[in-house]
Amino acid sequence: MSADTEAASATAKNGFDRFFEITKRGSTLSREIRGGVVTFFTMAYIVVLNPLILAGGIDADGQKLPITALAAGTALVAGVITILMGVVGRFPLALAAGLGVNALVAYEIAPEMTWADAMGLIVIEGVLILILVLTGLRTAVFKAVPTQLKTAIGVGIGLFLMIIGLVDAGFVHRIPDAAGTTVPVELGLGGKLVTWPTFVFVIGLLFTLVLFVRKVKGAILIGILGTTVLAIIVEAVAKLGPAFLKPGGWSLNVPALPDQIIDAPDLSLLGKFNVLDSWSTAGPLVVLMFVFTLLVTDFFDTMGTMVAVGQEGELLDSEGMPPRTKEILLVDSVAAVAGGAASVSSNTSYVESASGVGEGARTGVASLVTGALFLVAMFFAPLVKVVPFEAASTALVVVGFLMITTVRQIDWSDYTIAVPAFLTVTLMPFTYSISNGIGAGIITYVVLKVFTGKARDIHPLMYGIAALFVLYFARGPLESWIL
Repeated sequence: MSADTEAASATAKNGFDRFFEITKRGSTLSREIRGGVVTFFTMAYIVVLNPLILAGGIDADGQKLPITALAAGTALVAGVITILMGVVGRFPLALAAGLGVNALVAYEIAPEMTWADAMGLIVIEGVLILILVLTGLRTAVFKAVPTQLKTAIGVGIGLFLMIIGLVDAGFVHRIPDAAGTTVPVELGLGGKLVTWPTFVFVIGLLFTLVLFVRKVKGAILIGILGTTVLAIIVEAVAKLGPAFLKPGGWSLNVPALPDQIIDAPDLSLLGKFNVLDSWSTAGPLVVLMFVFTLLVTDFFDTMGTMVAVGQEGELLDSEGMPPRTKEILLVDSVAAVAGGAASVSSNTSYVESASGVGEGARTGVASLVTGALFLVAMFFAPLVKVVPFEAASTALVVVGFLMITTVRQIDWSDYTIAVPAFLTVTLMPFTYSISNGIGAGIITYVVLKVFTGKARDIHPLMYGIAALFVLYFARGPLESWIL
C-alpha cells in the first residue's frame, strides 16, 4: 500500500464504506463511480462483438444463434456477474464473455455438436474450475507463481492492452499474407495514417494524455466521451460507415446518433444448454480435449488479469496476491457456468478493468457501477453502439503505459527470472494471448531453475503447472491425432 493510500485510510464513514473498504483503500465514492463508468465504456464493445462472433458459427445441425438474443444474453450475464464480483469479491474487476474462447466455441467446438452441447461443455468447464476454487487448489496455484513472474504478467498485460487499443483503433493493421511481406503489421493503411477514424483516435489519445499528465480528475472518462463527440461529428460530415464495408471506415461501432434508443431484450437463449449429449455425439476424447483447452485458458487468463488489475491499483500484498483472492476466483468460476447456461460462451475477468482502476477505482463499488450499466445496456443497446473502438481504445493505451512502469521491480540481473519474465512480457502482445505468455514464462522458469541447480527455488506445484502448459501448447498435434 502506498503512502498516499495509508494516509487516506481513515475511519469508515458508514456501513457501505466499511463493507467495500472505500476509505481504507484510499478511494472515494466519486472515484469508484468514474472508474466503473470507464471500465464499462472500454469493454461495452463485447455486447456487439460477442454476438457477431458466435452468430458466425454453425453447429453440426447447420443451426446459427440469433444475434439479438446473443446481445441481450451477453449484457445480462456480464451485468449480473460483474455485480456479483462487486458484492462478493469487492474488487474492481468486470466480467463478460471471453474473447478467444467465444471464437473457439463458434468455429471449433460447435461444428462437432449442437449449440446446446457446446454450451454444455462451457458449463462443465466452469463447474470444474469452481471445484478447484472450493478445494483451494486454484488459490494455491496462484500463490505458487513467483512474485516477480506475477509482476511480469502485469507488465505483459500492459503491452497487450496497448496493442489491443492500437489494433482496434486502426492505428496498427495486420498485413494480409497475400501482401508478400514478412512484416506482420503496419502503421495505418499501407504504412500511412490516412483515415478519419485514425485521425479521431490520435486526437483523442493526445487529448486524454494531456488531461492525464495535468492530473485532471476523470481524464480517461473525459477522453472517451470527448473522442466520441468528435467521432460523431466526423461521421455526420464524412459518412464513413463500418470498415467491413469499405476501407477507412470505423472498426466496429459507427458513431452516429441512433434512430432508436430503447430496444426490448430477447432472452430466449437462457437455459439452452446440454451437458450429456456431446459425449456421444463428438466422442469422449474430443470432449475432454475441448474442456481441457477451455479450462487452461480461463484458469490462467483470470490469474493474469487479477495480477494486472491489482498491480495497477496497488492492491497486491507482498506475495503478489490481491485481497479476497478466493472470493474473486469463486465469482470468476461461477461466471463460466453462467455464460454457458445463457448460451453466450464462458464469461471471464476482463483486463480492460484496469482502465477503471487507472481512473481511480479500488473497490467492488466500481464493479457495481459497471454491472448496472451492462444491465441498462440490455435495453439501451443502440446507445452503447454510439461509442466506437477509436474512442474507447484511448483508455487502453493510457492504462497500458501505467501498467508497464512496474517492469523496474524485476531483477534483470538474475537470468533465471529475467528470461522467463521477458518471454511472459513479450509473448502476450505478440501472440494476442495472456495464457500463452504465462505458459511460456512458467515453463522456462522451471527449466532454467532445474538446469542451473536451483530446483529448490521451485514451488512443487510449479512442476504440475508447467506440465499442464506443455500439454496446452501441444494441443495442436494432440487435436490432430484425436480428431
